[in-house]
Amino acid sequence: MRLRKAALLVLLLALAQLLVVAASAQGLDEDSSKDSALEEEEEEDEEDEEDEEEDDDSEVKEENGVLVLKDANFDSFVADKDTVLLEFYAPWCGHCKQFAPEYEKIASVLKEHEPPVPVAKIDATTESGLAGRFDVSGYPTIKILKKGQAVDYEGSRTQEEIVAKVKEVAQPSWTPPPEVTLVLTTDNFDEVVDAADIILVEFYAPWCGHCKKLAPEYEKAAKELSKRSPPIPLAKVDATVETELAKRFDVSGYPTLKIFRKGKPFDYNGPREKYGIVDYMVEQSGPPSKPLTSPKQVQEFLKDGDDVLIIGIFKGDSDPAYDRYQETANSLREDYKFHHTFSGDVAKFLKVSPGKLVMMQPEKFQSKFEPPKHVMDIKGSTEGTAIQEFMLRHTLPLVGHRKPSNEAKRYARRPLVVVYYSVDFSFDYRAATQFWRSKVLVVAKDFPEYAFAVADEDDFASEVKDLGLSESGEDVNAAILADGGRRFAMEPTDFDSDALRDFVMDFQKGKLKPVIKSQPVPKANKGPVKVVVGKTFDSIVLDPKKDVLIEFYAPWCGHCKQLEPVYTDLGKKFKGHKGLVIAKMDATANDITSDQYKIDGFPTIYFAPRGDKKNPVKFEGGDRNLEQLSKFIEEHITEPSGARDEL
Repeated sequence: MRLRKAALLVLLLALAQLLVVAASAQGLDEDSSKDSALEEEEEEDEEDEEDEEEDDDSEVKEENGVLVLKDANFDSFVADKDTVLLEFYAPWCGHCKQFAPEYEKIASVLKEHEPPVPVAKIDATTESGLAGRFDVSGYPTIKILKKGQAVDYEGSRTQEEIVAKVKEVAQPSWTPPPEVTLVLTTDNFDEVVDAADIILVEFYAPWCGHCKKLAPEYEKAAKELSKRSPPIPLAKVDATVETELAKRFDVSGYPTLKIFRKGKPFDYNGPREKYGIVDYMVEQSGPPSKPLTSPKQVQEFLKDGDDVLIIGIFKGDSDPAYDRYQETANSLREDYKFHHTFSGDVAKFLKVSPGKLVMMQPEKFQSKFEPPKHVMDIKGSTEGTAIQEFMLRHTLPLVGHRKPSNEAKRYARRPLVVVYYSVDFSFDYRAATQFWRSKVLVVAKDFPEYAFAVADEDDFASEVKDLGLSESGEDVNAAILADGGRRFAMEPTDFDSDALRDFVMDFQKGKLKPVIKSQPVPKANKGPVKVVVGKTFDSIVLDPKKDVLIEFYAPWCGHCKQLEPVYTDLGKKFKGHKGLVIAKMDATANDITSDQYKIDGFPTIYFAPRGDKKNPVKFEGGDRNLEQLSKFIEEHITEPSGARDEL
């Protein structure tokens, strides 16, 4: 009996424990469910918050009566608006801060307009998409949006002027004023250009990014110059449509700008924004020669000048020789600064009579090995070309100062002997500069067929490096820049006149080996597009037995990157042609050892036909797609029939 009671008691205790465990489990399940529910609620709250944030981005807020537009809400807001006033600002901009109260007054006034005109602002530093889209380059920039099209506001930043302009644009009958820039075609080009004393012409391509960036600045400049008396016209030519005009004026890149004087073209080397264009063209439209009225002015030019002084001496402006001089000055004004005088005192100071052209180097470039001045009698000369030839012959001193600012115009002649060191003609360093220059002069006088110059090693650091001289350990180094892009470096040594003379004479005798800037020669070069480097240019591109299509590219060039897959497909397409090579070369890292391959931009493509490597054909005018490039190859390929490999 006792055993039965004990067993029953144990059973009851076990049952009780089971009930406790079950209850605990149920509690845990309930807690878990609560936790899960809480988590779901939190997730929903987070999603709601995210939705609210997204809603915030698209919601147009208002600050002091001015709407705040962003990349996310701009298009949806302006889509159904006839007219909207926009200000692009930067939070840190002082002018923007000053303008803010005035802009808020403008918003208040235009809100009462019938119909109301929305006034908005855009932080151009955060909403970069909109800033780029509307070509914002300064702050604040104000634009009026008329049915989605931006109208530049160019007036003063006052309530009265801005409100008046907005109300004008908001009129239903308002249309944008016609472009001031003239549109030229084959039909009207000669008529317009030949009749203009001076006109600036832009050759552009509609798809060109640089052209699109220039367009608004060019039009603003055209408006400004049209107000002058007499006006200076600006014109444009779509070079992709007027291909004959583009070819006639050697247009190889976009945009290309040229100044025409009575139909004669000159390269435009000026700025590409409104005020720069205006100032440059005003300067170009003035007389090509500036008057000198006293000997003191001549002395100042000689003492402080940095370039050759050119002076025409005349009795007066009715002198026929003066007209010929002005005509020559007009044709060369891009490259030289011209002066003239009717002063007897100046003529006496220069010791010349009227009807003479005088060319003199600044004092710092004069030497005992060359005359202090060169004089030409232009009184009896009827040929302007004779004046030009005289000037070109005496432009440079025996040893001049080559700089980045003058190398293209003054030191294009080859061979050019350059001596690199710390060149500084300021008062404190002039003695040291002239000490080394005097050693060059001693050699230069014996080699009149060569041009000589000194150059600051820091100004031409990359050139010195490419010559292998940056680690020479010498204070003075020398090189010869020859035809065809060839360069010769003097072995590092204690520099003196004898060492330089020996170097020039070795070059003269053909004893020197050129320095070629080159990437390493590829070990494996069997792809559809053969890689060319400086050291292999002659053996691959100038191979007389092969037709070669060569692309010159730059690694950073966006157009080159776009072309890369197309060019690879082109290589694959023509891989079976034994006598044809499709090649490419990084023109920023390798020398092109031939003058026939001019690189004006990237990518530049040439076809070098077998047996005629001195006359490569440049690909231009067409789209750089597989079809057009294939057509270009097929038009110029010289390989005989049957030369294609069987695939």
